[in-house]
Amino acid sequence: MTSLLLVRHGQSVWNADGRWQGQENPPLTELGQEQARLASHGVGAVDAIYCSPLDRAATTAMIIAEQIGVGPILLLPGLMERHAGEWQGLTRDEIEEQYPGYLDAGTRPPGWEDDDEVEARVMAALDEIAEQHPDGHVLAVAHAGVIFAVERIIGAEWERLANLGGRWLEHANGTWTIGNRIHLLIDETIPDQI
Repeated sequence: MTSLLLVRHGQSVWNADGRWQGQENPPLTELGQEQARLASHGVGAVDAIYCSPLDRAATTAMIIAEQIGVGPILLLPGLMERHAGEWQGLTRDEIEEQYPGYLDAGTRPPGWEDDDEVEARVMAALDEIAEQHPDGHVLAVAHAGVIFAVERIIGAEWERLANLGGRWLEHANGTWTIGNRIHLLIDETIPDQI
């Protein structure tokens, strides 16, 4: 059985600014770097650390890896955040100004990555991890949209997710099952983009 702890990256510059990131690449804030250091105390023993290649996730993973002495980190493109199309880099107010009513109606902009595409790529990445570590304990640092996609597929209800919050998952006999939501920080930051 593969035990996987899937967590969101630390606070990024755009999290702090309230901007939708998608697949853009803003770095972690100083707080985000400190969050990664503090979160490492709650990770426990892992055999490997995977992450999205986007800087905010990769830097979070690198800091945790250094703190717990596991490495190198393994970049996995399937763990990237959803592409948010024309909303990348915009705040909620800017979105409402440029796309009135879209947010309330659940309408998405041109270039938005479809749920089915996100779910297929994320689950393929998780399956790759399970194949490489069939009896391992693994940490994967990704993004809120990745965790939401997994929760949607496996059947958990949607709820906001703090930086360095996440979800335990288990893989056995070709099937993923969902475990508890976790919070690796005492003082959480919950970005308000979504």
